[in-house]
Amino acid sequence: MSLEHISSTPVALVTGAAKRIGRQIALTLAQRGWDIVVHYGKSAQEAVDVVAEIEQLGRRAFAVQANLGDPEQVKAIIPKALAVFGRLDCVVNNASLFEEDSIDNFSQACLDKHMHANVMAPLMLAQALYAAVPDDAPAGIASVINILDQKLFNLNPDYISYTLSKAALETATTMLAQALAPKVRVVGIAPGLSMMSGDQSANDFQAAHKVTPLGRSSTPEDIAEAVCYVATAKAITGTTILVDGGQHLVPTQRDVMFLATAKANS
Repeated sequence: MSLEHISSTPVALVTGAAKRIGRQIALTLAQRGWDIVVHYGKSAQEAVDVVAEIEQLGRRAFAVQANLGDPEQVKAIIPKALAVFGRLDCVVNNASLFEEDSIDNFSQACLDKHMHANVMAPLMLAQALYAAVPDDAPAGIASVINILDQKLFNLNPDYISYTLSKAALETATTMLAQALAPKVRVVGIAPGLSMMSGDQSANDFQAAHKVTPLGRSSTPEDIAEAVCYVATAKAITGTTILVDGGQHLVPTQRDVMFLATAKANS
């Protein structure tokens, strides 16, 4: 797919857009008038399906594959987007490596994997977006949106490498907002428990989902709505918006993934 001229339609790159929350973000942005770069790691068929769904909405899309732990593959993503669309207005760093570890089985290898995928790749994509935005672009027109986690505001020792990587990305959100202004805004969105993960059962998920002041945590749709808002909110930068039903207000000693299971076994 190639264009003879640069379209006036805004373009967003969504990492991990083939499945789950990334898919919902990509589709919701398309519904709001964005053309979409659908990044995927291994889910090729799902990425093709998302592209087809976006095109059915009357928007343009194409899929790009990259391992976010490989710097050379990360460097190639935005040039491919520019070659197709001629512009890029938003990067949504949604894809995350999420593997369980604790201090008991912590290893350098596990931490390295999480830091490469969850910190290095988002920073490199932010750097590349900044280089791609014209110097005379209106202030705040372009944005980087980092998907974080409510547990950064309600810490517990579970998923130690994942949590450390997200904490680094949250700090990077502030630093990048300072470094990339005024061309590019940088904002974090911190969801709560939104979808079942790992070996979590449906009953455990529903029980954990309700451990919030609002009686519900976040849904993929909630997160996508927040992304759409931030992508066009030209005065917001250097902050994190929690989209979690108030989950971070309920102190927990364990990750919410384990709460319902622990109660059932007690």
